Amino acid sequence: MKKNVLALYALAAAGTAAAQSSVTMFGVVDAGISYYSVKSRSFGLTPPREVTQSQKVLSSSGYNSSRFGFRGTEDLGGGLAASFWLEAPVANDSGASGIANFGRRSTVSLSGPFGEIRLGRDYTASFWNDAVFDPFGVNGVGTNLIAVVNSNLAASRALATGGLLGGGLSAGTDSYLRTSNAVSYFLPSGLAGFYGQVQYALHENVDVSTALAGTSERGRYMGGRLGWTDGKADVALGYGESTLVSTLPGGEKIKSLNIGGSYDFGVAKVLGEWSRVRDVRDGTAALPIRLTDRYDGLVAGVNVPVGPGVIRASLARVNFKNGNGLPDSDASVNKLALGYVHHLSKRTALYASVARIRVRNGHNNPTVMGVTPLVLSLPAILPQPAYVSTGGMEPRSSYGYDFGLRHAF
Repeated sequence: MKKNVLALYALAAAGTAAAQSSVTMFGVVDAGISYYSVKSRSFGLTPPREVTQSQKVLSSSGYNSSRFGFRGTEDLGGGLAASFWLEAPVANDSGASGIANFGRRSTVSLSGPFGEIRLGRDYTASFWNDAVFDPFGVNGVGTNLIAVVNSNLAASRALATGGLLGGGLSAGTDSYLRTSNAVSYFLPSGLAGFYGQVQYALHENVDVSTALAGTSERGRYMGGRLGWTDGKADVALGYGESTLVSTLPGGEKIKSLNIGGSYDFGVAKVLGEWSRVRDVRDGTAALPIRLTDRYDGLVAGVNVPVGPGVIRASLARVNFKNGNGLPDSDASVNKLALGYVHHLSKRTALYASVARIRVRNGHNNPTVMGVTPLVLSLPAILPQPAYVSTGGMEPRSSYGYDFGLRHAF
């Protein structure tokens, strides 16, 4: 009897040893002084006039996104592991958000030789290229122009179709940056440098049996990404499709296709991306015509190590093709960004960035190309110019800078 009890204790101890687990608390606190300025010009008004709007703020996330989180892994044996990740946005200039909102990421996953299956709120597969191949990491005034326009587009369409999906940038877009209710599969490592994922987000709307009512699929997202890297070179292709409206006879989807790449020469790392985003509207009973607005973007950048720091620079352009087919209804925006990061240690850095934007025909797409093209982390930094029947104000240029301190733990 005693031998049996001892054997049971030994098995229990072995099971405990096999199922090793760890939990880590982590975060970033990033704050700085930022300045934004937007110049607008009257459109269709006589006499013409110009308006300059500016704002100086104690900003958050000028270099890295401020956050606070917990992550953990349990070794299940046999190459299997269970993990969780809870990450909350932090507005450290005011102390808002925090652990009451894990909107940045909230996932549980199972991984092994087969790869990883991840459940919960996470980055979309189609967003990764916008971030990975951006010298500024989609933070601050230097943010990749493709990401800025896409985020503004998704946010504007979310407002137009029934309200934002959550609070702040991390949750307030129609599955551009992140998506909720997602099931994701990631390829395992060790595939000769290949990596990738597929992702599907459930819309979670109630199914209605009557044909008249139908079922709304608003909130559904599906996408994927496939890439290859050898350490120095990195290239990836991404695609995503987000449903905004699915009621008959009309519907609307945002479809994103992008390809990005980088190469590290040692003395400098070059990065670039091409993107095409389409806002496809199927029309209504009154106007049964499919309209497709198109946003074609290019960005090229470089990171140059200099002693304990790195110089960052990017040049980008996005062309807007209006789906209405009318003459002189398109628009374009160009952006130049420069910055420097000085590492005081592995966890602490000083940074400074400056950016300049020029807009052509901003009245054709003011929400996306206009007042908020400068910075991704502050949606609606300035009020949208009011339009009247005889004309209005169109944005012409934007300028801004960040100077701040980042500490990671």
